Amino acid sequence: MDIKTTGKTGKTGQDETAETAETAETAGKTEAAEAAGKTERVDGAGETATDAGPLAGDPAEEPAGELDDLDDLDDDLDGETHAVTDTGVGAGAAAVVSAALAAVALTGTWAGKVVSERETLLGQIKTSGSGTPTQQISEIYGDAWHSTALVNGVFALIALIVAVTVLALPRRPAWVRAVAVAGAVLGGLGLLLSVGTYFDLFLSLPTAGS
Repeated sequence: MDIKTTGKTGKTGQDETAETAETAETAGKTEAAEAAGKTERVDGAGETATDAGPLAGDPAEEPAGELDDLDDLDDDLDGETHAVTDTGVGAGAAAVVSAALAAVALTGTWAGKVVSERETLLGQIKTSGSGTPTQQISEIYGDAWHSTALVNGVFALIALIVAVTVLALPRRPAWVRAVAVAGAVLGGLGLLLSVGTYFDLFLSLPTAGS
């Protein structure tokens, strides 16, 4: 009886060992399957992130169209800046020229002096032999004064035209407008004085015996 019991006990131990081995093998397969599933899920998540592309807020992947529009806008602004600068420089120079011409028209010019001396010399030549006092006054002094007034009037008219042109230009700096206004005022005053002197409106020529 003891031998049979021992035999059964040995078989029972072998069966338990076999079951333990099968259980361990099953547990290993289960862990390997779970690990494989995790790996696949990680790979799938990586592919999903890759397919999704860059984030919408990534500044390195801005649309090319928007960049082109910004470049065009910058070019337009640069062109307008250069245009405004060029216009301001030209208008400023013209305003200064008009003021200078107006001042010269009021104070007299070298050209006016030369013309006046020429008319005086011609008058002396014409009246050297038989000219009356009235003719001498007219030829020697009157023509010289009128010639000076004519030259100064031309300078004043040019100054007035340049100043008015500058004032008519768009986008002028404030100092350009101020200088142009000064040139226009001085040019108008010089033109008025020149016209009055040329036609003897302010002072008439003296007569013989007066």
